[in-house]
Amino acid sequence: MRDILEALAAGELTPEAAESRLRGYATTDAGRFDAARERRSGVPEAVLGDGKTPEEVADLVGTSLETTGRAIATRLGNRHVEATRDRLDDEYPDASVRTDGRAGLLVAHGPEFEPTDLAAGVAAVTAGTADAVPAAEAATIAAEMGASVTRIDDVGVAALTRLTDRVEDLRTHDVLVVAAGREGALPTVTAGLVDVPVVGLPVSTGYGHGGEGEAALSGMLQSCTALTVVNVDAGFTAGAQAGLIARRLDAARTDADDTGRDSTDG
Repeated sequence: MRDILEALAAGELTPEAAESRLRGYATTDAGRFDAARERRSGVPEAVLGDGKTPEEVADLVGTSLETTGRAIATRLGNRHVEATRDRLDDEYPDASVRTDGRAGLLVAHGPEFEPTDLAAGVAAVTAGTADAVPAAEAATIAAEMGASVTRIDDVGVAALTRLTDRVEDLRTHDVLVVAAGREGALPTVTAGLVDVPVVGLPVSTGYGHGGEGEAALSGMLQSCTALTVVNVDAGFTAGAQAGLIARRLDAARTDADDTGRDSTDG
């Protein structure tokens, strides 16, 4: 604690950064940012744009960058992105900023941020183009947690050969996040063809009875193959689940490598 207070007095830490180290969160006019979430749970904190003004999102993104060296924002509209970019350009001109307008995502890294690099691979798989938005969110979160991420798109079961043509590719990854709308059959079929964990991501496509992702969610929950299922359009949660699995695999592989080196040295 003394080191933090001395750094604050010397101007080496901002009040927000000092508070985040002491309490685990930083208080702003827009709310309290959970700066300790990744240290505590392995999942990085993200700023949800839904229900927030552009100014509130920009404030929280700036606070995230200040306290953790990185910012992730999801479900953003154009005004959110514009306000946040203006804030970052003014206050953090050295930050690298990446946006995905269609998926409503923004990721910023400070110049001293050191990304995690896990020895584990995640594939974000989509049934069709309409599933791209939540799949992109999942892919972004898994990548920010350090996994190597690959996209495998448009393999829906309406033409089963689109999936069977890619089965060997799917089997090379450690975790699959499989996004599908309508009846949500793709994760069930995929899980019956591969020997890796599958996270089913139902998407709010489809219409009529069971539309808006309800049939997709129900179908995945009733799957006769083994898979994990998240809520409708919950790309963040799906990516976090895949990232946590990837972290455990990376740790196991690191331990195995260390054991192998020790036995060789002996």
